[in-house]
Amino acid sequence: MQKLVLTEEEQMVRESAADFLFKKAGPGALREIRDTANPKGFSSEVWLEMVELGWPSILIGEAQGGLGFSHVAMGQIMELCGSTLACSPLFSTAVVGASVLSLGGDRLALLPKVAAGNLTLALAIDEAPRHNPQGIATRAVRRGDGYTLNGEKTFVVDGNVADYLVVSVRADEEPEDVLLFLVPRDAEGVAITKTEMVDSRNSATVQINDVTVESVQRISHSGAGLATLQKVLNIANVHLSAELLGIANECFGRTLRYLNERKQFGVEIGSFQGLQHRAAILWTEIELCKSIVLKALRALDESPEHAGLLASTAKAKTCQVAELASNEGIQMHGGIGMTDEFDIGFFIKRARVVQMLYGDRRYHLNRYAELRAY
Repeated sequence: MQKLVLTEEEQMVRESAADFLFKKAGPGALREIRDTANPKGFSSEVWLEMVELGWPSILIGEAQGGLGFSHVAMGQIMELCGSTLACSPLFSTAVVGASVLSLGGDRLALLPKVAAGNLTLALAIDEAPRHNPQGIATRAVRRGDGYTLNGEKTFVVDGNVADYLVVSVRADEEPEDVLLFLVPRDAEGVAITKTEMVDSRNSATVQINDVTVESVQRISHSGAGLATLQKVLNIANVHLSAELLGIANECFGRTLRYLNERKQFGVEIGSFQGLQHRAAILWTEIELCKSIVLKALRALDESPEHAGLLASTAKAKTCQVAELASNEGIQMHGGIGMTDEFDIGFFIKRARVVQMLYGDRRYHLNRYAELRAY
């Protein structure tokens, strides 16, 4: 079996991202954003530095002003964002938003603005507490050369700060498909309410009341909306898996250091065999996650048409392991792990939100089974 490794260029991206994020992000930076009630939910200064590093342009082709680099490279950044709890519009805009515009094909003119950090996007698809991309009640009714949209979207990541919303709707003229529209955040009839999430990140409820859109605002081609959305969700879930891997790995590292520092009965608690066994199990699970996440990222670059199975496999596995790592981190830190003053708690909060976003472990186990016709 061929061993999956990073190319020299991808390794350079990882090293550069680690150097930047461990200096500029981390639990301390997240705590400051939370405690100062930052309305954006992220540091504008840090976001501008990410733009200068070229991160928003990684998944955008050179013809549209981007770097035309790989999902593997972006995945390294997303993993390190998980390790450092970095807050920014990177995922919603440079991963999800850029993928929607690229796959939709009709809005390529906006991509240079995304690459330059001058335009941010948010995907508005879910309408219930649990992810269901086909459970859409939001309607589009034909009005002359355009449409009138009505509905409500929940848990829209960065929906309160994005310049444009990518909204999924149903229309009577195409009942079996999903239509995707690009809607300005400040369009008449759009009402956005910021949602306070447990991980202190941006999320929003979007109400769409008689919003008028033109046909040119439609992203997806006729009959291809649902297929486009599913490809975008494959990409999103693989990169979320990379973030969950980063969270799990950082939880493990912090817990291991604590086991070698904390003393009980005159010895480090890391010498206790029971804790060693738990740490060993966690290490092996994280190593498995590293392999499946890298394989899924490679699939997005080399054979995206077959990435669905790997996307759900990676999300299901990293959900399981991030939950294990964050739970073990809290438990092995003992009483201080439960306090807000200690940083380990920030990782379990972020893990739980990422686990649910675009489908939790059960959702992706079921999707894997359906794709394999079980």
